[in-house]
Amino acid sequence: MLIVTVLMVLACDEDDSAEPSTPILELSFEDPVLVNVTDYNDHLMEPFLSRDGNVLFFNNLNNPSVNTNLHWATRISDTEFQYQGELENTNTESLEGVPSMDDQNQLYFISTRSYDQTLSTIYQGFYSNGRLNGVSIVGNVSRNEPGWVNFDVEVSKDGNNLYFVDGRFDEDGGPYESNFVLAQKTGNAFNRISDSDEIFMNINTDALEYAAAITTDELELCITRVDAPLTPDSEPRLYVSRRTSTSAPFPTARLIENITGFIEGATYTPNDDGMYFHKKDNDFHRLYFSKRVLN
Repeated sequence: MLIVTVLMVLACDEDDSAEPSTPILELSFEDPVLVNVTDYNDHLMEPFLSRDGNVLFFNNLNNPSVNTNLHWATRISDTEFQYQGELENTNTESLEGVPSMDDQNQLYFISTRSYDQTLSTIYQGFYSNGRLNGVSIVGNVSRNEPGWVNFDVEVSKDGNNLYFVDGRFDEDGGPYESNFVLAQKTGNAFNRISDSDEIFMNINTDALEYAAAITTDELELCITRVDAPLTPDSEPRLYVSRRTSTSAPFPTARLIENITGFIEGATYTPNDDGMYFHKKDNDFHRLYFSKRVLN
């Protein structure tokens, strides 16, 4: 979640009767364990694990007091990575964060570098060996309205779908609204789909929803949700929803009850048999891992 820094740039119960039944076990995860990133000692937020499981991307603290940048590390085991440094040819004095990548190594991320001029924040570039090449804005996805910010992004494995949020801010605070949108790729361009509201009709609520993580088959969605408006005592949590087909709306998202505390920004493992996320422990953000409960 890049709510805090994005703000600086700009200065429910539901009816379950229509839901398809979903085995609870499929949406259950084991108690989380702390993950060590050797030689990295700063805040770790917004993790994303590459589609082959070998590279972890993330950003440091998303606070105006620091320069938020993208970093990378390589996998040693499920619970240990080796820090490699900042992502080259990517970071600026503005905010860069919330990485996501398809299986063709096209990496998407959020940057506020041109918001004042373009009202856009989603960027892309081709990843290779710790570096991005050809960094450019992803067009046609912004609302192009001052105060509305896309502050996170998740790309599907095949690179054809972008899951992101519209967040409404003003000079006094925000976000006051934050809901999911889906854009699909046609040729080399993404465009919002006409039935995006229907796809997320059971997911978007009066609370703030953000930080999508999507499984390989795009049937299961993990989101972060927190009540609006934000307060110093706000505690975001992870919720999951599994649908029956990629053309169907996601059913009501269920809280992952045993992943507790200040939790945000999940990312699935390549086989979708676990997830990583960041958790705030005593005001310090750390990386955690939780395996899926299997039959």
